[in-house]
Amino acid sequence: MIRNLAIMLGGGLLAAACSLMPRYQAPLNPAPTEYKELNAGADCTASTPPAAANAATLDSVCAWETATPADRAPRGDWWREFHDPTLDELESRVDAANPDLAVAADRYREAHAVAQEARSALFPTIGVSAYPNTDRQSDNRPLRSASQPDSYHDDLVAGSLNYELDLWGRVRSAVTAGNTAAQAVAADLESVRLALHAQLASDYVILRVEDAQRQLLQQAVDAYGRALQLTSTRLQGGIASGLDEAQAQTQLETARANLTDVIQRRATIEHAIGALTGQLASNFSIAPGSLDLALPEVPVSMPSALLQRRPDVAAAERRMASYNAQIGIARAAFFPRITLAAVAGFESTQLAGLLGMPNRFWAVGPQGSLALFDAGYRSAVIAGARARFDEAADSYRGAVLGAFRDVEDALARRGLLQQELAQQQAARAAAERALQIAMNRYQEGAVSYLQVVSEQITALQAERAALDLRSLQLQASVDLVRALGGGWQAPWPVTAQSQRP
Repeated sequence: MIRNLAIMLGGGLLAAACSLMPRYQAPLNPAPTEYKELNAGADCTASTPPAAANAATLDSVCAWETATPADRAPRGDWWREFHDPTLDELESRVDAANPDLAVAADRYREAHAVAQEARSALFPTIGVSAYPNTDRQSDNRPLRSASQPDSYHDDLVAGSLNYELDLWGRVRSAVTAGNTAAQAVAADLESVRLALHAQLASDYVILRVEDAQRQLLQQAVDAYGRALQLTSTRLQGGIASGLDEAQAQTQLETARANLTDVIQRRATIEHAIGALTGQLASNFSIAPGSLDLALPEVPVSMPSALLQRRPDVAAAERRMASYNAQIGIARAAFFPRITLAAVAGFESTQLAGLLGMPNRFWAVGPQGSLALFDAGYRSAVIAGARARFDEAADSYRGAVLGAFRDVEDALARRGLLQQELAQQQAARAAAERALQIAMNRYQEGAVSYLQVVSEQITALQAERAALDLRSLQLQASVDLVRALGGGWQAPWPVTAQSQRP
């Protein structure tokens, strides 16, 4: 028995070298030598940067720095580049308490379990069984002889072994499909993690901008209140008209309404941050603070490294590998499925002495099955597997195009917003000077209060526009980190996963 079992098992292992899974190799996608928008917003008169700066970091608008590989790109707690302790503390809660991230982690654990389930088929299944049984025969059972007893015992103890001889690579294809699918879900988990951390950073920036807007509008309310008092005094003295007082009152109430609107928006964004950190909105609050956030310096590595740093791109590639393995599973269905089975044990009509040598039995041999006619079912399964692979390949190509577009968009926003913010700050300074001049001339009686109101509106709009641009500039840095893949790196090599049969 042992010799026969060893011969059959050894033959099965030798035959298992064949696989019907198509050879898989990660697709090669063309990558640009440099990002077109890397120096967006620059207004340099210097000559074109040298080729070594193709992957450079634009530390300032016109300062090029020689590039380094992706090891310089932000990893882990990238949000610490903002240098804000409150943001750091909030970000630390995401991994521990965010329910969406917990759901993504649960999905990964499920996918990992499915992969382990598929892997278990690489090994024999060994089982044992035992039962003491008493049977009673029917008196009218066909062909029963008169000498047979009415009842008898049948006691049995046995062990069994079943092992599928993976002659056509069906099991190995299933293992590859499970592993690559789990890797894709792991990348999905990192995509969710990156998105949540980026969303929290973006929301926090908006929150601090709302705090700055609130402070600005409160100052405007105070200033407009003093202006109203001035016009009322001038009205009582017969110097100003009731129209001046009405215009000042309108300006003051409008500022108060804008202040209330900012308070409402801040409450909404605070609730959103609470949900991201797994907190009940009713029990969560963030103390008002200043917009004193450092502008992160985000190193930009070579474009060719992007496909290894973006978890969504990696997930798309891993799904291609998984669907490629499923083609091998579908192909193997056209060939016999052979299983090596063995059983051995003891059986007796008496429980006493059951394990004696005369009571032993055993059986060993292969079992095979093959569907001869299925009305095109297996062909349809292969066609479906190929279609899913093609769909995954097209999705991967779309993910690559989207990744490069995201980086170019973020680089363009980061560079151009720097230039736009400088221009807006100049406009704000000019508006403040114009307002001061208009107020002085009004007090001298040279212009009407309508001119003051006009300059007040312009100055306040310029201040608020500068704050909005500062918000967009900080959020552009968050978007760039997210577009570059954050601190994530694929933990597996993207190489060929199988060989042709």
